[in-house]
Amino acid sequence: MGHEACGPDGPAVQWVLRRNCSVTPRQLGAFYLSLCVLSGVIAAGFAWHGASVVVAFAGIELLAVGAALLVYARHARDGDTLTLSGQWLAIEQACGARTEQTRLRTPWVSIEPSAGEGSLVEIRGEGRRVCVGRFVRPERRAALAREIRQALREARLAAPATPASTR
Repeated sequence: MGHEACGPDGPAVQWVLRRNCSVTPRQLGAFYLSLCVLSGVIAAGFAWHGASVVVAFAGIELLAVGAALLVYARHARDGDTLTLSGQWLAIEQACGARTEQTRLRTPWVSIEPSAGEGSLVEIRGEGRRVCVGRFVRPERRAALAREIRQALREARLAAPATPASTR
């Protein structure tokens, strides 16, 4: 699931855990615009023949569809991004317009399922706790946790030993 990337401290491993969206917000906007044009042409045709109330109903329908598409587009980029670079694990969680970032030192990080088989992956370290994997299928979360654990182990082994006084 993870792939090689370039982090602030050099080479990194990154996990991008996003929802599966088949339409981008830009494509959604183009679709909505075409829907508005088509609905407007049809409503204008009915208004031309004397059924002007159709224009009002078409407007209400387009507002409702537009609101639903706006909610969808706002959450299309939701997800978790984990970046293991040097001695840091950076976690970025996006939900709508809100983004939370957490940085943890790898020597103190532990990875475990939060409540058993199929639950979210819990990352603990330095007195903080972050749950990731909302958009990973439940049967794949244990594999994700093992992969992150293995990458953390390798990062700890590759790190130069630091004296206890500098920790």
